[in-house]
Amino acid sequence: QVQLVESGGGTVQPGGSLTLSCASSGSSAYIAAMGWYRQAPGKERELGAVDGGIYTNYADSVKGRFTISRETDKNVVYLQMNSLKPEDTAVYYCYVESRGSGCAIIDNWGQGTQVTVSS
Repeated sequence: QVQLVESGGGTVQPGGSLTLSCASSGSSAYIAAMGWYRQAPGKERELGAVDGGIYTNYADSVKGRFTISRETDKNVVYLQMNSLKPEDTAVYYCYVESRGSGCAIIDNWGQGTQVTVSS
């Protein structure tokens, strides 16, 4: 079973930066993608950024400000967040897409880390 440990959340002023990290362990299953979703109060969980090895996807709202990177050999994913805005305030969840038997897709989620952007 995949276990995810997140770190790096906190409170920052508008225009500031934070870096989130997430380490995956506990399973030898193939990891197809790693990324970050976020959920603001009263809103649905939404994609922040995902790294699928040969591709990366970003939500339009974070393009140009957030950068996702991944250490494939260590199963670690990072999210560098720059020029943070109050609307980036949310719980950020690490996401890992792994493969089960028969190549079944398995969605794995971290416990979430709070990011608050406020003056």
